Amino acid sequence: MATPGVVFIVFLIVFALIIATSTIKMVSQATVKIIERLGKYHKTAESGLNIIVPFIDKVRATLDLREQLIDVPPQSVITRDNVTMEVDCVVYWQVVDPVKAVYEIYNVMIGIEQMTRSSLRSVIGELDLDHTLSGRDTINAKLRGSLDAATDKWGVKVMRVEVRNIVPPEDIRITMEKQMTAERNKRATILISEGEKQSQILKSEGQQQAAIISAEGYKQSQILQADGQAEARMRVATAEAQAIRLVTGALKETGSNPGNYLITMKYLESWKEMSNNANKLVFIPYESAAIMGSIGGIKEMMSSLEAK
Repeated sequence: MATPGVVFIVFLIVFALIIATSTIKMVSQATVKIIERLGKYHKTAESGLNIIVPFIDKVRATLDLREQLIDVPPQSVITRDNVTMEVDCVVYWQVVDPVKAVYEIYNVMIGIEQMTRSSLRSVIGELDLDHTLSGRDTINAKLRGSLDAATDKWGVKVMRVEVRNIVPPEDIRITMEKQMTAERNKRATILISEGEKQSQILKSEGQQQAAIISAEGYKQSQILQADGQAEARMRVATAEAQAIRLVTGALKETGSNPGNYLITMKYLESWKEMSNNANKLVFIPYESAAIMGSIGGIKEMMSSLEAK
């Protein structure tokens, strides 16, 4: 049977453990404890080892200073054009003033959730259906600004708000799907038309370029042909001029008239051409008799040239 002394020692040990437990408070990293003394705020215990007065001081609340989130469940909201839809979102927030977060509101998380619901209805009520579906960034920014201003007095900073799902009514969803299908078909038709248009433009430009190149080639061909003909005529004319000079010199030496010689030669060439065409009638002018008379003189001149 235990003696009274042993019982007293055990009692002292238990009492000491209780006092030690009440006096020494360990605070984890990124958390704080709100300490009250006799029912009033005393201090904020930071991370690490903290000493408080037992039976006088007590821990009112332990707060996490890390960024936290609240998942707001889907709720019905009405747009400006009276369309009811289901919307849910996520709010990321952080305690920046632990004292306000404890003493300015009963429950921070409940307060933020209810404030988010109210702000969500207010923000979407200012938008029509199309802007609600396409303006998530706008909704997020407006919600964050509204919540941040409302929660500032609670010592809370709203970091960001993300709208996750926007679910319109079934009939509107079906209509939107049909509209999207029609829009995709329209875009496909436009793309096909643009492609055909571009193809026709490229084809026309190619044909135009080919026509320009062909015309340029034909032009160069005509220029070269004309240059060739001109060169040939120049050479023929030069040869004829040389021949005429030789003949004229020879005729002058014999005392014959060069003009009669030239006229006679041209006359004979004309006769040769006319005689080659048997289907045509040839009329010999009266004046040709005089020319024919000069042929004998030409013969004599040629004979005299041969004699020399």
